[in-house]
This record gives sequence, C-alpha cells and structure tokens, in this order.
Amino acid sequence: MTGDGDAELNLIARAREGEDQAFAVLLRHHKPALYGFVRRYVRDGDGAADVVQESFIAAWRSLGRYDDRRPFGVWLRTIALNKCRDRARRLTVRRFILGEKDDHSAEASAQRDPALDGEASLMAVEQRAIFQRAIDQLPVKLKESLLLTYFDDLTQQEAADVLGVTVKTIETRVYRARQRLAELLDRSSI
Repeated sequence: MTGDGDAELNLIARAREGEDQAFAVLLRHHKPALYGFVRRYVRDGDGAADVVQESFIAAWRSLGRYDDRRPFGVWLRTIALNKCRDRARRLTVRRFILGEKDDHSAEASAQRDPALDGEASLMAVEQRAIFQRAIDQLPVKLKESLLLTYFDDLTQQEAADVLGVTVKTIETRVYRARQRLAELLDRSSI
C-alpha cells in the first residue's frame, strides 16, 4: 500500500497502541461512508446513528484482531452489517412481543412530509417509497449483496469479504436481486 493506505495503517498501529486521537481520525474518515451504508440498511436516521456508534465501539474493542491485509473500510462494514442484523432481530422480537409498529410500516409511510410541496415532489417521494419497499421485500442475502455493491459502491470482492462468501456468490446474488427488484417494481408500476 502507498499514500493513504500507509497513513491509514499508521493510524491503525497507533490506535492499537491505545492512542485515542488516531482512532478518532480513522472514525472521522470512515464515518460518512459507513453511515450511508447503515442508513440504507436500517432506513432510520436515529437507528443508523446508533448502529454506527455500536460499530465503532465494537471496532475499537476488536482492533487487535484487525487483519492489515484487508481494507479497513471493508472490515468496518462487516462489523456494521452484523450490527444491522442484530438490530433487525431485536426489532422483530420487540414487534412480536409488544405489537409495536415500526417507523416504516404502511401507516408511517402514508404520512407525507409537510415540507415537500408540489406534485413533482410528491411523485418523487412516492417513487422512492415504492423502490424502498421493493428493496425491503428482497431476501436478506440478496438485499445485503445489492446494498453493498450497488448502493455502497464496494467491489464484488470487497462485498464478498464483508459477507464471507465468494465473488461468484455475490455476482449471482446481485443478478438475482436485480431480477427480483425489476419484478417487484413492474408490479408496482413505478
């Protein structure tokens, strides 16, 4: 690695030695991309912020096990993906036990943002909602592969590393996800 990679490895080494400031620099650098990934997964700004925070805490605790041969951002996304999955399981159990409605239920989605005016804005919001509902209907393995490669701009190899599968598996999942998404969107006539 050269340039930024060397600087990042230097920061990681300093953070491993207990230098909080070095880890803070790593966080500032990776936080926007990690938040974007988590936000697309959990679809809730506050929930995404919580998951990112949990991810950084977990990263700090397991920094000694980080493998320098892997990109740091990919390693962070792996941690964040696991935290997203944990959150989804917790919410499912909570909804089952308490009967709570989620922020993205049909009732919540039907409420329009009062700040948006005009027919064009309303159409755009409705189309995004239809698209998001279609993504939410994908099986988890297809959804994760699609989010990582298409929306988070990871290479197929990086996505494979995050999910612990082969590149061929990612290719297949993304292909199937896009097919399924097209079918769902055709039914919604977006």
